[in-house]
Amino acid sequence: MNMNFNQLAMLQQLKAGIDRFQLNHPKFPLFLKAVSQEALHEGTLIEINVTTADGKTYCSNLRLKSDDMEFIDSLKSMNS
Repeated sequence: MNMNFNQLAMLQQLKAGIDRFQLNHPKFPLFLKAVSQEALHEGTLIEINVTTADGKTYCSNLRLKSDDMEFIDSLKSMNS
């Protein structure tokens, strides 16, 4: 896979953004690691709640299926 300079620059910006996010929210990556190692199994319910600064809330959930687990496992293997 050949990358041009623009793609390389975008990857560097993404890496810098991830590093900055981790500095701003140091517990969140630890939370994600624990969840990915211990809680992601077929049948697990994932719920996401977002509350805006003015108090408006959004909520959604999903239950993991076997094909979701295949996708998650492929993501995990990319990170290894």
